[in-house]
Amino acid sequence: MSMNNVGRPTRPETANDAGGHETLTGGRGLLQDEALIFELNGWTKTGVDLPDAAAPSSDLAGLLRSEPIGLPGLSEPEAVRHYVRLSQKNHAIDLALYPLGSCTMKHNPRLNEKMARLPGFSDIHPLQPQSTVQGALQLMDRLAHWLKTLTGMPAVALSPKAGAHGELCGLLAIRAAHEAAGNGHRKTVLAPTSAHGTNPATAAFVGYTVVEIAQTEDGRVDLKDLEAKLGDHVAAIMVTNPNTCGLFERDVVEIARLTHAAGAYFYCDGANFNAIVGRVRPGDLGVDAMHINLHKTFSTPHGGGGPGAGPVVLSEALAPFAPTPWLVHDAGGFSLVEHAGEAGAETAFGRMSAFHGQMGMYVRAYAYMLSHGADGLRQVAEDAVLNANYVKARLKDVMSPAFPDGPCMHEALFDDSWLEGTGVTTLDFAKAMIDEGFHPMTMYFPLVVHGAMLIEPTETESKQELDRFIEALRALAGAAKAGDAERFKGAPFHAPLRRLDETLAARKPRLRWKPVAEAPLAAE
Repeated sequence: MSMNNVGRPTRPETANDAGGHETLTGGRGLLQDEALIFELNGWTKTGVDLPDAAAPSSDLAGLLRSEPIGLPGLSEPEAVRHYVRLSQKNHAIDLALYPLGSCTMKHNPRLNEKMARLPGFSDIHPLQPQSTVQGALQLMDRLAHWLKTLTGMPAVALSPKAGAHGELCGLLAIRAAHEAAGNGHRKTVLAPTSAHGTNPATAAFVGYTVVEIAQTEDGRVDLKDLEAKLGDHVAAIMVTNPNTCGLFERDVVEIARLTHAAGAYFYCDGANFNAIVGRVRPGDLGVDAMHINLHKTFSTPHGGGGPGAGPVVLSEALAPFAPTPWLVHDAGGFSLVEHAGEAGAETAFGRMSAFHGQMGMYVRAYAYMLSHGADGLRQVAEDAVLNANYVKARLKDVMSPAFPDGPCMHEALFDDSWLEGTGVTTLDFAKAMIDEGFHPMTMYFPLVVHGAMLIEPTETESKQELDRFIEALRALAGAAKAGDAERFKGAPFHAPLRRLDETLAARKPRLRWKPVAEAPLAAE
C-alpha cells in the first residue's frame, strides 16, 4: 500500500462539515470551539490592576524584556474556560475505555493522587538534610522491598525515570559487569523482532551492536536462531515478556539458560509486568535485569501526561554495579549512598539522574500496592489477562487474530487480513472508532504483524464497558465488510477536527507560530 494513500487531506475549514450543517461559532453542540492561546484577543489588557511602581520595577538592567511577551491578557474566567475547552478535545481514561495496547492505560485511583500530595512527600527538596526526610526515605525502602519481593530479585535501583531510562540503567550495569570481569570485548546485544523499539535503540546508545533474533510462526523467540547467534561476543539479550504480540515467552527459562551458558546476561523488558505481577517472579525465570514501569503496572498510567518512573531490579551478579544513590539504614535511620566509589558503592557504575528519582511516583506506586495487597496484585494480572482474552474471543469471528491458537496475555492482537477486499485500512478503521467515542487501539505495531491492531483493555474495565466497546467494533467490522467504505474514508466525522494528511504532516511539519502583519499571531 502506498503511504500516499494512508492520509487524505482535509481542509481545516471543512472540519465542522458533518451532515452539511455548519455553525457560526464552529461549535458542535455543547462542545465549544477554541483557538490557540496565541490566537486569542485581548493583547493589551491584564487580569489584575496594579498601582504604578514608586521605584524602578526591575534590577535586570539590560536584560529587561524590550518586547511584549507574546501572550494575550486573560481574565480568570477566560483562562479557565480556555483550558477546560482544550481538555474536552482530548480523550481520557475518565471518559471511556482507552484500549491503547502496550501502554496499560488503566484507571488511576484518586487515593494515590491524594497520598502523593501529602505534606512531607509533595513539598520536600532533594537537597535538604536526610535527617528531615526520614519518612520519605522509609517509603522508598518499603517500595524497594515490594519490588524485590514481587520480582524475586535481590537489588533494585529506584532512580531511573522511565522505561527506556531503566533499560539504559540495566545495560550500563551489564557493561560494567563485563568490563570488571575482563570481558569488555563483548559488544553485541541480541533483540527479538518483537522487541519494543526502545530495546535496540538503548543498546545502540550504550555502544552495542544490535543483532535481531527471528520469531517463530506463533510469535515467540526462535530458539534455534538464538543459539546460532550466541557467542563470546554477545553481552546480553533483551527480551520483552510478555512480548509485544501479547504472548508469554514459554521458552523463557531455556532462553535464560542458553544466554548464561554463553556468558551473557538476560535483560527483560518489564513494560508488560502488569500481565504477570503476583503470578510469576522474573528472577525465578533467570532474568538478570528488568525495568518496571511504575507508571503502568502500579498506577498513574503515562497516558495521563504525568511523570514516569522505571526502577530496575538486578540479579545477584549485577547488584554490585547498580547506580547510586543506594538507600541504606541502620540504628541511626535511613540514608543514601550518593556517589560511586563510596563505602558500599565501590563498583557502582555512576548515577542515572541528578537526584533520587520521582518521589510522587514512589508514593503513588506504594499506595497502589498497599491498597491491593499481595492477593490483589495477583488479581490485577488475572483480570487483565481475562479481559484481553474476552475481547479476543468476542471479536475473533469478525476480525482476524494475529495468533489465533491459544490464549493471549494482557492484550489481544489482530492483523488486517479480515479487511482484504473492503477498501478499508487499519487507519480507516481506527479513525471510525473515534466517531463511536473510543480512542483507537495501537495501530501498525508490532511491526511483525501486517496492519496490526493491538488492544489492551486492562483489568480496570468492567464487563459492561468491554461489551460496549466490543459491540462498537463488531458494528464497524460489519459495516466494512458490507462495503460501506464511505463511513470510514472520511472518518472521524464527529471529532472537533477531521483527518489530516498524515504523510504531508510528517514530511512538512509546521510546529510553531509567528506574528504576521494583519493578525496577532497565526499558524506559520
